[in-house]
Order: sequence, then structure tokens, then C-alpha cells
Amino acid sequence: MNNNITTYYFLGIGGIGMSALARYFNAKGFCVMGYDRTCTPLTLELECEGIDIHYSPQVPSVCCRDAMHCVSTPENTIVVYTPAVPEDFEEFQYFKNNGFTMLKRAQVLGEITRNSKGICIAGTHGKTTTSTMTAHLLYQSEIGCSAFLGGVSKNYDTNLLVGAHLCVRPDTGTNIDNGCAHADNKGAHAGAPLREYVVIEADEYDRSFHQLTPYMALITTADADHLDIYGTKEEFRKSFEKFASLVKENGFLVVNEKVDLDCRDAMHCVSTYTYGMNRGDFHAENITIANGEITFDFVTPQETIKNIQLGVPVLINVENAVGAMALAYLAGVKPEELRNAMATFKGIKRRFDIQVKTGKIVYIDDYAHHPEELKASISSIKALYPNRKVCGIFQPHLYSRTRDFAQEFGASLSLLDELILLDIYAARELPIEGITSDVIFENVTIENKMRAKKEDVLDILKRKNDIDVLVTFGAGNIDQLVKPITNLICQ
Repeated sequence: MNNNITTYYFLGIGGIGMSALARYFNAKGFCVMGYDRTCTPLTLELECEGIDIHYSPQVPSVCCRDAMHCVSTPENTIVVYTPAVPEDFEEFQYFKNNGFTMLKRAQVLGEITRNSKGICIAGTHGKTTTSTMTAHLLYQSEIGCSAFLGGVSKNYDTNLLVGAHLCVRPDTGTNIDNGCAHADNKGAHAGAPLREYVVIEADEYDRSFHQLTPYMALITTADADHLDIYGTKEEFRKSFEKFASLVKENGFLVVNEKVDLDCRDAMHCVSTYTYGMNRGDFHAENITIANGEITFDFVTPQETIKNIQLGVPVLINVENAVGAMALAYLAGVKPEELRNAMATFKGIKRRFDIQVKTGKIVYIDDYAHHPEELKASISSIKALYPNRKVCGIFQPHLYSRTRDFAQEFGASLSLLDELILLDIYAARELPIEGITSDVIFENVTIENKMRAKKEDVLDILKRKNDIDVLVTFGAGNIDQLVKPITNLICQ
């Protein structure tokens, strides 16, 4: 065991997953610093928490000090990065060429799952909501948990929950023990008992979730995505089967009954269950939507827990809630604890996030960026606000996703009454010849549609006098419009 690690340096610290890890190590008394190319509200929050962040490459001066005056050397520093960081980035090259231990974010999370009771939620969509619900259910119960979330919980205003017992003590980057890490950075002995549940959102991009070793795993969906990485839909499906096979012996695997996977590699040594809105070992019955509230009965293999009230009354959340409650129930959360916690769940920022709700106008912001997510979200909005006109502003995310699913995007967006379609947000990608938002636009069948630049959206909305239900969709920088649109509507 090497007890010399004092510093964690994050390349891309402003990412939602990276920032949760940065907060965790910072809370445990390590020196934490990092780089991100963009200053955002989230990076400013990290800075307020004492984390040193810079926004332009600083090599090699970045490696010799931070706000806490810690000296960073290859011997005492672990560099954490994501697949989104290009290997030719100058800071990446500096660390690589100067002997620093470099770990992907998924590797760090993987060590945590190997030394704790990891509850890992995977899926093309629904995993952030289900993960955050699961964390809330456990955190509010006598069981307790820690959680690394893919979104900001509105109950706790953070993407990190730290329980009473989970502590991290790194060595050179290949082992993290479960014990009690104090300010003096002394960790517990290797092989400490697995005492606490840790909820982790399992990211399928770049096969990151194959680094995890869940005690409990849940798969929400396996609709094809990231074909720039996987190549084919078949390879994408196989990656989820591989994830299912990683569950620890005597653990639990919970799979949405609609997901078609071959999980035989996992079934011989783990307890396997299905879940769904209306079918599965765990499911909902007597779903009632009335007066802006959704209630249902939660059916388990052993009993039925009646009168579950959704704190965030959105129809798509019934299925997410069933999955989350299934995990919490298997972990030992009591029926009354489940009922009380679900009623107090406030949701996640940018997941069906209602910004304005008056008698005249409703404005919702949603992270949906896959055709199936858009379909589910728009259908839920239509069910929640029947007979009202829904206008969606959508920013496609990634050239490759736009190319691979142009027809599917068109079909989903055609469920709207009106569409304002923005340019593609490139994120980590370079442009692909011939691929623009037009390939989606031509597949949208509604008449009331238009193309627009992101910077022109406010002017377009100012000229509209018929806003009824407005929704912004996308995983890019469309979130920068949320406050200005809210201010405009509330004038």
C-alpha cells in the first residue's frame, strides 16, 4: 500500500461524472485540482468548494502547485481523465510523458465497486433518473448509501452523496480500499468488509461500465447509441450482456422486461429479476393520474406496497421509480421508507425540469438527446398537458448520432405541435461531411417547423404570442438558454 498519494488532478473536471469524483476526494481531504476548457456554473461551484481549476492549458506549471499549496509530483498525484480528452492534448501528453499515474474515471469508480456494495444502473436512457431515485431511497432509509450521480439531484443540490462509511484510500492507482479515510489520509487495511452501498450511474460510452463490478446491477434500456464506438447495434447489445455478467457472485441483476438481452452468463450465480411499468417481477398496478399527481401500487415478488406517490408526477417516471424501488427493496429498505422517500423525491436538474408553470404557460427543460428519450418525454408531456400546444426547441448532440438516427429523430420530433431545430452541438467530435441538422429536419412531418441558430432563439420567442407549453431538449449547451427563456417568459 502506497500512502503517498495526496493529490488528484482531473482533466475535464467540469464534466458531471468527473466533478462528482473531484468533490469526493476533496471532501476526503485530498488536494484536488484540474482543467476544463469552459467555465460553467458547475466549475464555479467546485472552485467555491476549494478546488483549483484553470481553463487554459498550463504545462508544466500546473503540476507544481494548487490553491492549497500542495506540491504535485508523479509520486503523490493521480491524474483522472475521461475518453473525451484527446490524447494529443498538451496536458495529457505532459502527464503521460512524465511518469504520472493516469486513470480513466471509470477505473476509479471500478475500484470503488470492487471494495463496496456497488449498485450500478446502466441504460441508454433513464439511468440518471433511476440512479438518483435509488440513491434518494437508500439515503433516506436506515440502510444509507453514497452515490456518484450523472445529474444534479434537486433534493441535495449536488451530484455526490457521501455516506457514513464509504471512504477511499488510493495506492498507485490500482487499488482503493473500503475503510475510514481521515484528514491524515490513513486508510483501512486491505480486505475490509463491504459495508456500504454505493450508487453509481454506469456509463456505456467507450465501454466504461465494463470497469465496474456491481453487487447490484439494473439495466433500464439497451437501445442502440454510440455507434461511433460500437460500430453495430449488435455490438452495442453485447456490451450490456457483458456488463450483466460482471455482477458479483450472490449479487442481484434487475433488467427491464422490455430489454432483449442474453444474461445467461450472469444468471448462474446471481439473483435475477425483471421490472417494468405494467409487467415484470417488480411492476406498478392501479396507476392513477389526477390533479397533477401520480399514484400507484408497487408490486414485488413478496408483497404489494400500496399508494406510492411520485414526487415528480411524470408518467415516464413510474417505470424509473419501479426500477429504483426494486433495488432499494432488495437492499432492505422498508416499505414505509420507500413510500415516504418516493413522495419527497424532487427530481434532477435538466430531467423533465419544470422551470415555469402558470395558468397560461408551462416551460420545461429536458436533457433528452436520443430519439427514444425524445419520444418518451414528448409523450409524457402530451399526457400531462392534454389538448395543449407543445413547442419543442431541440439541439442535436453529436454529428455521429445525428447521422445514425436521423429518421428516428424525425419521427420522435414529429410528435410535437411545433419544432424549432438548432444546429448540431459537436461536443467531442469533428464535423462529418454532409451531416447537419437538415438531415433531421427533412424527416420531421409536422408543418409547423423551422431551423434556427441558438443565438436567435430569444428573438424568435419574443415575437411569439402563442406560447403554451414550451420545452428545450438536448445534451449540449442549450442549457445556457434556460435562464434567459425563463426570464423572458416571466416578464
